[in-house]
Amino acid sequence: MLRTLSIVMIATMFVAACGRAPAPLSHDAYVWQRQWTPALREALVSSADLVRDWRVLVAQADRDGQFHVFAPDTQTLARSGRPVVLVVRIDGRLAAFDAQALAARIATLATGWPAGRVAGLEIDYDCPTARLPAYAAFLAALRPRLGAIPLSITALPTWIGSSDLDALLALPDESVLQVHAVQAPQAGLFDPAVADRWVDEFATHTRKPFRVALPTYGSRVSWNDDGSLLAVESEQAALAAGATSAELYAAPDTLLAFVKHLANDRPRGLIGVVWFRLPTADDSRAWSLATWRGVVAGHLDSRPLMVTLQPGSSADAPFDVMVDNASESDAAPPARVALPASCDVADGIDGYRLQRRDASLELIAANARPMPAHTRRSIGWVRCKAGTPLTLLPIPAQGTPVS
Repeated sequence: MLRTLSIVMIATMFVAACGRAPAPLSHDAYVWQRQWTPALREALVSSADLVRDWRVLVAQADRDGQFHVFAPDTQTLARSGRPVVLVVRIDGRLAAFDAQALAARIATLATGWPAGRVAGLEIDYDCPTARLPAYAAFLAALRPRLGAIPLSITALPTWIGSSDLDALLALPDESVLQVHAVQAPQAGLFDPAVADRWVDEFATHTRKPFRVALPTYGSRVSWNDDGSLLAVESEQAALAAGATSAELYAAPDTLLAFVKHLANDRPRGLIGVVWFRLPTADDSRAWSLATWRGVVAGHLDSRPLMVTLQPGSSADAPFDVMVDNASESDAAPPARVALPASCDVADGIDGYRLQRRDASLELIAANARPMPAHTRRSIGWVRCKAGTPLTLLPIPAQGTPVS
């Protein structure tokens, strides 16, 4: 009787555990900056309530195999009260390296940090898919040198089709799938539908917990005449002179919708989000800190952008085409602004060009910059007939929910 009762109790507990809702997705952030400016220190301390861990770049093996160690502000990290995952980047263009020697250097760096402050070590190596077996051999050499320090790696969507991926993902304790990338200028920086497919496919290749890396930034991308990628300007200026270019931007409301989708329809093994990178006041290509906080908290003040015609300084002067973002959150610039039919001459400025469609005029975003919160910006000028309405249709939020 007692044995039967025990079996019933265990079965009941098992069913209850299976029906329990999973823990909320945790949020980490990459601290990728090499220079620890006052703005970075302020952002880190003021955002500690949002994150589980900081993932801090501490070293890099460059394309020539040289190993560079950086100096994060350990006092500021300690003051934030959050654990630190040490990140070592290996340049994906590094064709070959001594796995044992590099593993020894990385392990020495990791074990030299203050005891109790290190939550893990992460390897960020965007290697070609053909090198996955060599990468696995390196991780096998590194893993025993770390002792009790958990090991994680970043992973690329391009690896998903490889038969070597499962064996690679079995070595670290967890992985971080990067779903933000510049594959081609036409593809943009972040496509929620494509990212959703990558996450689902990746989940079938690992039996370990994993996270998803999402962007908080924009990039200026240049490409050659044949469509091949030439340069990406994000953290540092890298745009090639004279190249065709475009501004790519991860719209905050798009990312908010995607995170909600992940939380509501979570693949097996997904435990959190890692944001690249921690926004700061001096990072002109990242979201504002307030916008990032809104996305993590699950709510953005995303009012529609307003487009108005501002009269010139004299009666015969053209109108300025103004875009207003009155909300508390950053926004993607409008991709297209249709001008009134009563306007017959116009031109775009600040990343906008004029396009004629039948009898109408439009301003089309080419290299348009994001619209920070509480920003008003001129994107062109136009000559119109008397009586033309000065307020155009509002531009809706840019977010695209994932179905």
